[in-house]
Amino acid sequence: MIKQLMKIRSLLILALMVLFIASPVVAVHPMTSDSYQIDWPNLNMGAGVPSSGNYGLGVTTGQIAPGLYSSTGYKVRAGFQYIHSIIPFVFKINKIAVDFNSLTVGTPSTDTIDLEVDCGGAGGYAVTAQENNPLTSTAASTIADTTCDAGDPCDESDAGTWASNTTYGFGYSMSGTDVPNEFSGGKYKQYADISGAETPQAVMTGTNVGIGKTSTMTLKINVSGIQAAGVYENIITFIATPTY
Repeated sequence: MIKQLMKIRSLLILALMVLFIASPVVAVHPMTSDSYQIDWPNLNMGAGVPSSGNYGLGVTTGQIAPGLYSSTGYKVRAGFQYIHSIIPFVFKINKIAVDFNSLTVGTPSTDTIDLEVDCGGAGGYAVTAQENNPLTSTAASTIADTTCDAGDPCDESDAGTWASNTTYGFGYSMSGTDVPNEFSGGKYKQYADISGAETPQAVMTGTNVGIGKTSTMTLKINVSGIQAAGVYENIITFIATPTY
C-alpha cells in the first residue's frame, strides 16, 4: 500500500504601516480625561463617515501633508485614512492533510485543496507553494515529481499536459480566480522542491482589491508497477503575501 500525507502550513506576512504627521506650528498629542481617550486627534476642516445604502466613505480633509511618499528603501503613508483596514488580509485553506490511501498501478488518484484570499492591499497579493522534498517513504524510496506527457512536458516552472495513465509521478494543477494562465486546459506542474534549491512558484496572484478570491488546487499521483510499497509523505507549504 502506498499512502501519502501532506501537512500544509501557511505563513501570513503582516505589513506594518508607518504613519507620521509633521507640523512646524501645531503639536498633536493624545487627549484623555476620566471618561475618554482620543489616541489620534487632528485639526481638520471636516471629517466623518458619510454613507448610503450603496456605499460607505471615510473622510478627513485639511490634514497636513497626507499622501504616499517613497524613495529607495522606504514608503511612508501619511494621513489618518491610512489607519483604516477596510479589507484585512486573510488566507484560508480548507484542509490541512491529504491522504490518497491505497494506490492502484497505472490508475491516477486525485484530491483537492481549496484556497481563499481576502485582499485589501493596493498592490495586490501572491500565494506561492513549495514542497520540502519529493514524496518519500520511511524506507527512503521516493515517488518522483511528474514530468507530464512526453509531447508537452512540465517541470516546477512550466506547466504541461498530463493525460496519459502511463505517465507517473506527483504534481498539481490550479483552477479558479487569479491562477496563472499556464494552468488553462487543466495542465499540471511539479511542486518546487526546496531541498533541490528550486524557487517557490505562484499558485495565485492578483493586483485588485477583493473579498473571497477562491481557487482549487488539484493534486495528482500515479505510480508504476515497479514502485516500492510503503507509506510516502512530504510537506507542502503555502506562503501568502499582501503587497502595499
